[in-house]
Amino acid sequence: MRWLVGLCLLASPAAAVTCKDVQHLGASYTICDVGVDEDLQLFLGDDDGNVLGSFRAVENYHGLSLSFAMNAGMYHDDRSPVGHYVEDFIEQRSVMSREGPGNFGLLPNGVFCSGETFEVFETLKFLEQTPLCADATQSGPMLVIDGELHPRFIPNGTSKFIRNGVGTPADGQRAYFAISNEPVNFHDFATLFRDHIGVPNALYFDGKVSRLHAPQLNRSDFGWQLGPIIGVVDADQ
Repeated sequence: MRWLVGLCLLASPAAAVTCKDVQHLGASYTICDVGVDEDLQLFLGDDDGNVLGSFRAVENYHGLSLSFAMNAGMYHDDRSPVGHYVEDFIEQRSVMSREGPGNFGLLPNGVFCSGETFEVFETLKFLEQTPLCADATQSGPMLVIDGELHPRFIPNGTSKFIRNGVGTPADGQRAYFAISNEPVNFHDFATLFRDHIGVPNALYFDGKVSRLHAPQLNRSDFGWQLGPIIGVVDADQ
């Protein structure tokens, strides 16, 4: 992490990002496993405030190579974040805790925080604990909350989309980013995190626009312009 440079000599060697395709409840998913020692960052705009919007634009603008990336939370028509957004310790959007329309307002929602550890917080817990995040993005709904599925999810839900999200284990040493490779409902996507990956907390990023950049799988999705993007900067560039 950028702000842990002084601790790097005490840290264990960084493990490379690993992405793999899996099957869960008859559907295909791709899961990318990121260790806390990786250089995970959020990206939104350039110095003039123009939203970058794509994996290639992030790489070209910053002059870097991403070993993993995906869209990272819901955004408005101008592609600005709907909820809390912190990039390199600078808060660009404050926390939104009220109910609202759409999936973001399907409470409880949550915040993914990248700091000394990775952690998915339910939004009210995030406000109570006020953790220091180098990068943070708010989205919703929560998929898994302390080992339980979001109470509004139903097993045979008919609303199915390509979906993506992130989950974190209790020790905060890893983050698991997942995307469905075919349309799935909220319930099945949430059980991927709870039952297949085995994490106590997971957060939904988005659906329909969900995309993944995973060079090791020879994959870099494209299409609609994105808002926030999360990615790991390749240390070997």
